[in-house]
Amino acid sequence: MARSRIVFSLSLVAAIALVALVLGVVGGRATSSASQSTGGGAAGAASGKKIDVIIKASDSSFWQTMIAGAKQSGGDFGLKVSTFGPTSETNIDQQVQLVENSISRGVDGLVIAPNSSSALNSAIERARKAGLKVITVDSRVTTASEGFIGTDNLKAGMQAGKRMCELLKAQNKTSGSVMIESSVAGIQSLVARDTGFKQGLANNCPQVKVSLQRYNNNDINTAASQVNDALTANRELAGVFADNNTSGVGAARAIQDNNVTATVPVVAFDSDPQENAALAAGTIDALVVQNPYFFGYQGVLAAGMAATGRIPPRDIDPGAVVADKRNMNDPDVKLLLNPPTMKAE
Repeated sequence: MARSRIVFSLSLVAAIALVALVLGVVGGRATSSASQSTGGGAAGAASGKKIDVIIKASDSSFWQTMIAGAKQSGGDFGLKVSTFGPTSETNIDQQVQLVENSISRGVDGLVIAPNSSSALNSAIERARKAGLKVITVDSRVTTASEGFIGTDNLKAGMQAGKRMCELLKAQNKTSGSVMIESSVAGIQSLVARDTGFKQGLANNCPQVKVSLQRYNNNDINTAASQVNDALTANRELAGVFADNNTSGVGAARAIQDNNVTATVPVVAFDSDPQENAALAAGTIDALVVQNPYFFGYQGVLAAGMAATGRIPPRDIDPGAVVADKRNMNDPDVKLLLNPPTMKAE
C-alpha cells in the first residue's frame, strides 16, 4: 500500500510543479483587464490557443480517459482543445492523416500518442515545420518534439515481472515458463514494457523463463485464442503477462475458459471495466496501472506552454501502481482504476 501512495503522490507533485510553471502563461483570467489590454507580462498568453489531441484508438476507455484529462486541462486554462483518434491502434495511416488535418487547420499545438515509433516521424516533422508545437505521450518517436509525457515502461515492466515472481512463489513455483501476450509488435512502449518484465522476472525468479510471445493486433478474441492455444499446448505454463488492456481481457477470458484461475497467474497492464472485473473475479491477479488522465491534462498544458514560447519539461513520468484484490478499493488506487472518460469528437 505504501508503494501505491508514493507513486500516485509523485504524479500529483509533477502535476503541481507543471501547473506552477504555466500559471504565468495561462492564468490571464485572474489578471486585471488593464494589464491584458496593455499586453504587460505573459498572463493570458496561452488563452485561446488551439491544441489538437490525437489518441491511439477511439474505442478504448484508456484513451478516452486521456481525452477527459485533456478536455479538463483546456477548460481549466482557457485552451481550445479538439480531440481525435483512429478506430484502432493498428491504423497508423489514419493517425498520419489526423496529423495532416491538424496542420491544415492551423492549430497552435499538438498532443499525440503515436501508434508507431517511426511511421509518424515525417508527419510530426511537417507539423513542427508548420509551427505546431508537438508533445508526444505514452510512446516515444524517433524524431524531435517539444516534450514527452509517459510512463517509464521499462521500470513499470520490471514491477510486473517482480509481481509475477511473487505470485509464482506463493504457489511454491521457482521454475517453469511464462507467456507474454502482446498487442502490436514494434511499439516502443510495449517493447520497453516486455523487456522490463523479463528483467524483473530474471532478477527475482531466475529459473522462470519467457518461452512464448504472441501478438494479437489489439484484438480481444485473438488474444483469448492465443492464450488458450498456449495453455492447451503446455499444461505446465506457469503464468501469463499481458502488456495492455486488450491483451489482459483476452488472457483473463482464456484463463476462465480453461478453469486455471487458481494455478496460472496473470499480470496485465492498464485498466478498463473488463480488466477491473477480471481483477475482482481473480482471472487477473494484478494490474500495472498507468495514469492516462495525467497524459492528457499535462500534455495540453505542455503544448500551451510551448505555443507561447515557454519551454515545457522535456520528460515527465507519472509512475505506475500495481493494483490487486487487496488494494483495488483503496481510494488512491480506485481512482486510477476508475477514472473519468470522454469520447473523441
